[in-house]
Amino acid sequence: MNYSFLRKTLVVATVCIGGAQLSFAQQSLPIVDGPFKPTNESFKQYKCPEWFRDAKFGIWAHWGPQAVPRHGDWYAKKLYISNEYNKSTKSFTGKPNADYTYHVKTYGHPSKFGYKDIIPLWKAEKWDAAKLMALYKKAGAKYFVSMGSHHDNFFLWKSKIHRWNAVEMGPHKDVVGIWQQEAKKNGLRFGVSEHLAASYTWFQSSHGADSSGEMKGVPYDGNDPKFQDLYHSKAAPDDKDWLTTNPQWHKEWFDDVKELVDNYHPDLLYSDSKLPFGDVGKAMLANYYNGNIKANGKLEAVYNCKQAADGTFVRDIERGVNDSISPFPWQTDTSIGDWFYSTGQQYKSAEEIIQMLVDIVSKNGNLLLNIVQTPEGDIEQDMINTLTDIGTWTAANGEGIYGTRPWKIYGEGPSTSSSQEKGHFGGLKDVRKYESTDFRFTTKNGNLYVFDMVPPTGDININALGRNSTYEKRGIASVKLLGSKEPIIWFQGDDVLVITKPKDLPKWKTLTYKIEYKK
Repeated sequence: MNYSFLRKTLVVATVCIGGAQLSFAQQSLPIVDGPFKPTNESFKQYKCPEWFRDAKFGIWAHWGPQAVPRHGDWYAKKLYISNEYNKSTKSFTGKPNADYTYHVKTYGHPSKFGYKDIIPLWKAEKWDAAKLMALYKKAGAKYFVSMGSHHDNFFLWKSKIHRWNAVEMGPHKDVVGIWQQEAKKNGLRFGVSEHLAASYTWFQSSHGADSSGEMKGVPYDGNDPKFQDLYHSKAAPDDKDWLTTNPQWHKEWFDDVKELVDNYHPDLLYSDSKLPFGDVGKAMLANYYNGNIKANGKLEAVYNCKQAADGTFVRDIERGVNDSISPFPWQTDTSIGDWFYSTGQQYKSAEEIIQMLVDIVSKNGNLLLNIVQTPEGDIEQDMINTLTDIGTWTAANGEGIYGTRPWKIYGEGPSTSSSQEKGHFGGLKDVRKYESTDFRFTTKNGNLYVFDMVPPTGDININALGRNSTYEKRGIASVKLLGSKEPIIWFQGDDVLVITKPKDLPKWKTLTYKIEYKK
């Protein structure tokens, strides 16, 4: 097995090649040949592929060894926090994190039994990728994203870089490869997520020790040199931000992501950060784009990260939505519950997810939804029921979602006011309350789709579609309710389109009206 634990430190210098100033780091990094160079100017030639713009809805398997304790997100970090830090007061509370307390009680002290010992417990013995992918396709997903590696530095792909991967440990399966195979069988585009850029500072809790109690000062297992290929070495005292400043780790990250994208050529790559590490990140992106062209004959690649880029990649907003129509395609990533499995967690309803999808699509965005898997690899029945309900809705209403583009305005009604609740990581809150007078709009093939976000209590009045509207001068030819055979009674006045409430409404709550115009 070829484990390469040692990485070379980069020396930052700049050289001028082809009129563009590239750092020595960029020139020394192995980039697949192609039209993209690691510069902002070169990335301006990027155009988001139509498959992503048409797909609208993706499902994500944010899944790995951290699911084992059934304690939710960030377990690999929190099990080492014996003295919780309060960000508001900027002081330590003197109380251990709940995950630390659980870990000590269940597994033992992290100086002896740490995250390295959790990994072998992840067996994924009930994981049926074929069954899940068929369910996700039936729910209406057009692309699927597999976790590549979370901040825990454990790779879900077959890797030659280090031993901490799912083929060598845990389930002893190429999780990324199996997911990709099943996605292709079902006609879904395939993506991978990498959370490695934040791993270096995130995992520094494993290098600590208890600050009080009978184990005070006893080093956690992250201090053992035998395991620093998993936990990383100790960071410099001032290296504490989300993204490390260590150039050696920048190079390591590049190598990790390059192996992942060069081996699997995913249609989508997600980074849980802004584009990491300056020039090194640009080199990674050029390598990904060029490698995708080489594998497909044309550019099919989509890169997501949490940074606006004027169309040079696709901005992602975690647990939030855009507040208006974006001129460039974008994406919301969120979870149906916690990011990793957590006992007793509450899940979003089908109604909430459908409303979220409609709102996002009306603003030129896509929804990437994490479906929480158990440590064993299956999903709970209530989530199966929710996915089934979403699939029933998309089967009847998908005409107004897939392949559509934004209209002149994204919507009207109380939810479009300036007092909208903010999201967790930017934008607006992903799950919100709607009223029967809230509408969203999309367009395709010259037709307009109007989504009534909540079932009407009386006649439906749409102000933006009156005869004198500044948005549309064509006369309306017909109005149809998707999922219903009942003839729709409607009247277009000067200032409003009035639709008589149908007698028999579909069983779902978000209704879709198809507006056809006179030729």
